[in-house]
Amino acid sequence: MKKIGFLSFGHWSDSPHSQTRTASDALLQAVDLAVAAEELGADGAYFRVHHFARQLASPFPLLAAIGARTERIEIGTGVIDMRYENPLYTAEDAGAADLVSGGRLQLGLSRGSPEQVIDGWRYFGYQPSEGDTEADMARKNAEVLLTVLRGEGFARPNPRPMFPNPPGLLRVEPHSPGLRERIWWGASSNATAVWAAEQGMHLMSSTLKNDEGGAPFHVQQAEQIRAFRKAWADAGWQREPRVSVSRSIFALTSDLDRAYFGDDTGSADHVGYIGASTRAIFGRTYAAEPDVLVEQLAGDEAVAEADTLLLTVPNQLGVDYNAHVLDNVLTHVAPALGWR
Repeated sequence: MKKIGFLSFGHWSDSPHSQTRTASDALLQAVDLAVAAEELGADGAYFRVHHFARQLASPFPLLAAIGARTERIEIGTGVIDMRYENPLYTAEDAGAADLVSGGRLQLGLSRGSPEQVIDGWRYFGYQPSEGDTEADMARKNAEVLLTVLRGEGFARPNPRPMFPNPPGLLRVEPHSPGLRERIWWGASSNATAVWAAEQGMHLMSSTLKNDEGGAPFHVQQAEQIRAFRKAWADAGWQREPRVSVSRSIFALTSDLDRAYFGDDTGSADHVGYIGASTRAIFGRTYAAEPDVLVEQLAGDEAVAEADTLLLTVPNQLGVDYNAHVLDNVLTHVAPALGWR
């Protein structure tokens, strides 16, 4: 395990039990948690993107703010739903956030999951071309983004521009060199992981995936990772691929930890449905004393196959407690997994 970071969905709720009551709380606490994670030695701060929900939805202002407040930690998304995105605007926003952070952006994209409203992307002004599915639309938007991020000119300049142009066709600005090589795809199926490798995108694999064969979650996820790495090699990419997996991991070192997560010590995989017909397998929560966690995680095949581990955090429990959760894992568990 080379890198360990956190993944936040950025929920907020006005419940009296929540320490994250408003959208402002969620955003400002996300910045504070990223700063705290960097101070603890974590490697990444990643954020989920959901629309029409009381969760984080507009990642680039947040990522730029974190980039300005930190110096070392990777900042990223896990993931942006490309059904909702104009790829050229995304290229501009991502380029700006990457430049603010000094080239630390790790941009996770995906076809997306079921959202809060039916066909929410239609309200954003997007719809699939005739004969395409919404998944096709997401992949095509991603392909356009990848092309634009190369930094090659494609737009004909105005012969009488307001400001002087450089010679030749124009590109989207600001352009951040190297960002094209730091794009990830969140894949729920083996086939999509292979497609991501063929496009030269790194692989993000979540705490759920399509149930393809009935094996335990971590075994199926490891198979997905191996298929991705083979496809990457077959495609002839010369750079090193990266793979992240997400896990809910809680080291029980205090009475408060046991109060929050003690009931999850017997957690197991479970199967459900995403949408009407996609059977998915959901990975277990790991909650135990640190020495037990080390033993359990040593048997997780996908954790062994990946180079990056993203710890899902219960952000509504507040910055201090989530920093404690991260510190517990980094101090008591991660070294036994080969980290640092």
